[in-house]
Amino acid sequence: MTRDRPVYLMLWPCAVLIAAAISTQCGGSSEKTLSNDAAKSASPVDPATAGALSGTVVLEGTPPAATVIRLDGDPTCAKLNGSSERTTDFLVMGENNSLQNVFIYVKEGVERLTFPAPADPVVLDQQQCRYVPHVLGIQVGQPLAIRNSDPLLHNVRADGAINQPFNLGQPIQGMTMTRTFTTREIMVPFKCDVHAWMSAFIGVLDHPFHAVSDGSGRFSLAGLPPGSYTIEAWHEKLGTQTQQVTIGPNESKTLSFAFKI
Repeated sequence: MTRDRPVYLMLWPCAVLIAAAISTQCGGSSEKTLSNDAAKSASPVDPATAGALSGTVVLEGTPPAATVIRLDGDPTCAKLNGSSERTTDFLVMGENNSLQNVFIYVKEGVERLTFPAPADPVVLDQQQCRYVPHVLGIQVGQPLAIRNSDPLLHNVRADGAINQPFNLGQPIQGMTMTRTFTTREIMVPFKCDVHAWMSAFIGVLDHPFHAVSDGSGRFSLAGLPPGSYTIEAWHEKLGTQTQQVTIGPNESKTLSFAFKI
């Protein structure tokens, strides 16, 4: 005669099967969610429908004469520049009153998307006692490589109002330091306490849609998903301007900004 098994032993196989089913269902759902999030972060914009925006920036009015900077205080700077003086970077003009060093970016319209930070660094160099480039953009979390290409002491002071400020000494030619920003901020000013005329500005964004107008006042933003956007143009002396634009699938549009003086 076989003795009856305890109830908990009889129910054990069922409990195992139920637990396995729950685990499989929950695990499958979680893995699917993670996979979708990863795919969204890796490629939030469909290249098959992405559009583009380009345009120009000009200055209306007569630009003031450039301010002359004396370099006599540091003979090495004067030697590197081949002169004891140079002009400021505040207003850099091209042909037909085109305006350089204007930061153009998507201010509103991509909040629903998440963009991974690029691994490639943005480089801010110190050449001939000036920051190169004078204006640039970077993404949150993207490395900023700060390089000293001059054979003299520089220091790099970032005076972020939202991001953590920092002040780095760079006494050796060729040395590079890397920093990252944690929060969107337009703009982070950079200065050199050793050479007071040195300045630069970095726009920190949580997306890649930014540009700086070139020597002909031109800019371009590629890979925009279809949608409506607020585009802002920022200049260190002339302030900001915004315009609205709607980009359709595979559509390319142009904008023109005109700063007045």
